[in-house]
Amino acid sequence: MAAASPLAAAAALLGVLALLILLAVPAAAEIRETVIRSDPRSIIPLDEFGFSHSGVLELNVSGIAFDPPASSELDLSQLGFFLSTLDAWVHVLRQLQDLDVTCALQADLVKLAYSFDRLRPPSNPAGVEVARSSSFSTAFPVSEPGQYTLVFANCLGGGLKVSMDVRSAMYNVDPPTGERSYLSAGATALPTIFGFFGVAYAALAAGWVAILLRKRAAVFRIHYFMLAVLVLKAVNLLAEAEDKSYIERTGTAHGWDVLFYIFSFLKGISLFTLIVLIGTGWSFLKPYLADREKKVLMVVIPLQVVANIAQVVIDESGPYARDWVTWKQVLLLVDVICCCAVLFPIVWSIKNLREAARSDGKAAVNLMKLTLFRQYYVVVICYIYFTRVVVYALRTITSYRYQWTSDVAKELATLAFYVFTGYKFRPEVHNPYFAIDDEEEEAAAEALKLDDEFEL
Repeated sequence: MAAASPLAAAAALLGVLALLILLAVPAAAEIRETVIRSDPRSIIPLDEFGFSHSGVLELNVSGIAFDPPASSELDLSQLGFFLSTLDAWVHVLRQLQDLDVTCALQADLVKLAYSFDRLRPPSNPAGVEVARSSSFSTAFPVSEPGQYTLVFANCLGGGLKVSMDVRSAMYNVDPPTGERSYLSAGATALPTIFGFFGVAYAALAAGWVAILLRKRAAVFRIHYFMLAVLVLKAVNLLAEAEDKSYIERTGTAHGWDVLFYIFSFLKGISLFTLIVLIGTGWSFLKPYLADREKKVLMVVIPLQVVANIAQVVIDESGPYARDWVTWKQVLLLVDVICCCAVLFPIVWSIKNLREAARSDGKAAVNLMKLTLFRQYYVVVICYIYFTRVVVYALRTITSYRYQWTSDVAKELATLAFYVFTGYKFRPEVHNPYFAIDDEEEEAAAEALKLDDEFEL
């Protein structure tokens, strides 16, 4: 009953997050609709995409308005959309700094998709001025492969604010078939990858059910919780695979993104809760949670809610949102706090086992438990480090065509962590702790005496 309070809180917070997700207006993925209102920024990044040799950018912009209203003398060639790679943008910034160019739209290294001087057609033969249009549609071919960012530039300055509705679609065309792929060139393998790992976790869940049925006498509540985590992970990956598959074919997620966010939240909160519960020895070592352990759960669960809200905002708003960077920082900070918080219960269990080893006379049993929890502590640290640091570094240094490799590395590390956790904390009918002779007991007592204090 002691663990019911954190789990009840998790259920309540899940309801809040699900409501927030369902009330949010889902933005299209590689077809993105952006609403810009009275924005004075000189550079507005809109979206990013990896193009192949046969890429296309489609722009449909409407409701173009300026504040203050544009006059006939306004140089509209200083406003427009362009595509730029990261390397090209670094050189453009240098050119702007050296005053080689006064506007990013003039740089040779960027691909000018559309400038607003095309909104005002030239005068007709009768000399009648044609009114400026407030909308346009264009298709811009991209023949040079690369990872491009779609950017809107306003080089006029002077406090000119721009308002417009932008619908951008970026895709690659398969020349033999003419089919469009709305997934970035480095992400086309993701539906297959996530589907494969989803099936792998489903198989693990089935195997875990078989183990639980075969060893019912040694099953604790924590083992059922581990099954729930496996099922949620499998469903989350399958939903993500279907989400990416729909995006690849149509450019939109068709509601699969909502399902993905819900199961992503459930998976994340259940995994961190499982690590805390295993770290405290709940259920299989003791049937209760201490007050400080409850406090850790009550910190981790709300933080996971904040992290998932931040992830939804980041994914759905895109980099054009003014608070996009802030939400990225919030997500990083929350993730770091959660990763640190889940380590404390493991350290507390290690210290408690060392204290028990000195007082209860069961040196061999406590040495085995101590070794297990030390191993788990090291594995949790390695898992957190690899999935948060190494995977990010891999994503940064890898070519845009092979961005999928970072996802494979992350899922392989996660799968290995799940397998290790299940193997080490599996139900055992004949507990090896009970089959210990006097010589083993004496050797364990000596080992505990020689062992240094384990600290965080």
